[in-house]
This record gives sequence, structure tokens and C-alpha cells, in this order.
Amino acid sequence: MKLPRSYLYVPGNRPERFDKALSSGADAVIIDFEDAVAPADKPAAREAFAAWAASAKPVYVRVNAENSEWFNDDLATCKAPGVRGIILPKAETIGNRVIEFCGDHRLELLPLIETALGMANVASIATTPGVQRLLFGTIDFQFELGIDGDGDELLAFRSQLVLTAKLAGIASPVDGPCLSWDNPEQIVNESTRARKLGFGGKLCIHPKQIASVNVAFSPSDAEIAWARRVVAAAQQSGGAVVAVDGRMIDRPVIRKAEQIIATVTQE
Repeated sequence: MKLPRSYLYVPGNRPERFDKALSSGADAVIIDFEDAVAPADKPAAREAFAAWAASAKPVYVRVNAENSEWFNDDLATCKAPGVRGIILPKAETIGNRVIEFCGDHRLELLPLIETALGMANVASIATTPGVQRLLFGTIDFQFELGIDGDGDELLAFRSQLVLTAKLAGIASPVDGPCLSWDNPEQIVNESTRARKLGFGGKLCIHPKQIASVNVAFSPSDAEIAWARRVVAAAQQSGGAVVAVDGRMIDRPVIRKAEQIIATVTQE
């Protein structure tokens, strides 16, 4: 299955938005039981989702943190059909119960790294059975560490997540959301930065962000054309050193070109 580029959050207490989210163009939809839902509304959100969750297109569910009073009920709700995976917020360790639950129900497990302890333990989290991908909760992370800024201020942490994911043999991580949805240039810039650092997708908080995110995490026409030239030249050379566009290509360059073409083929 093609990895999602865009993950759109939808408040769990707004069931009238669930179907709209599925038709928004987002590669994945996250029904949010955590930050988007006030404590008093959490039971109603679970009930609304359970009544709707027979959707033909699976969604993710962001449950409340493992140490919260709502976690057990949230987890039980994820038995519903149409749940593709669980987003685990404030992940610092992952308990056996959620590991076993995801294994029993064949659900993906996507931890949100958004605390100092979570970042310190990220290597252990990434190698936990069932973990498919790491998500970077940039907003909460900045707040906890007293960091003012989402750019170079978080560079070391973003690179750490990319390296950790690679060493753990899991998919490329997903970057935190852009707080603006009426500034396409900012969304593209943030998404392009994340892709250059090795991220494979981005969280979205508004449907207006989706198109920009999807474009940024997809190869451009120029990249696709370059990749095809590289692969064709490599095939014609029979293993000999060859140049494309005035630059020598070697095995890593060829593999990059092959990956780009494979991405297009999956669409």
C-alpha cells in the first residue's frame, strides 16, 4: 500500500465532517479523540464514531494518552470496522496492552513523538512491534522544551527522527502540521523542507492544506523526467560509468531514480 503523504485531523465529536474528510483528497484521515475533543464530549465522540465507522475507506484514530482516564474506552472503540491504525499521542513508552491490541486486530501503530522523554526514547519506540511510522508532534514538543520556532530550531530533532526510522527499518516519519491554512506558500515551504530532510508526509489540520502537502511530497514532472533518463542511461550502459545531464551517475543515484519511478507507478 502506498504510504500516505497527507494525514488530515478531524475532531471526533464532529461526525458530520467524517465523510467530507474522506473526500477531501487527503491520503489518510485521523479521527481525533484527544486534543480536538473536550473531556465532557469524549464519550459522545466515541459513540458517534462507532456508529459511523463501517466506512469502506479505513481511517486512523488518535486515542487519548495511555495514562489518561479515557484510554481504555478509546482503545475498545478501535475494534470497530474501518479502523486502519491507532495514533498514540505523548508516546514515551508503549505498553503491552496497545501492542497486543494492534497485533490482535491487525492495526498499524503510529506513535506521536511530542515530549522530551519521547524523543529520548525514540529508538526504543521505533522498534516496538507493530510500529509502522513515527509522527512528530511539533507544537507540543516546542511548548514542552521552550523552543520558539519551527525551522532551524527543530532541525536536530527532525533529523533524529529520520535517522531513527531508517535504523529501525520502518517508513519515513511524518512532520507536524503547519498552523496556517490560508498561506499555500508557507505550507509548501514547510512541506518541502520536511521532504528534503527525509520525511515522507505531513499532518494537516485543515482541508485547504492537503493539495499543497500532496504536491510537495510527490516527485515533480522534472524529477520524473530526470529519473527516467537516468534509468534508461543505466540500462543502456550495461553497468559502465555513464553521465546524465553532464553529471556522472553511480548506483545510489540510480536507486534514487528507481525509487522516484516506483512512486509514480504506485499512483
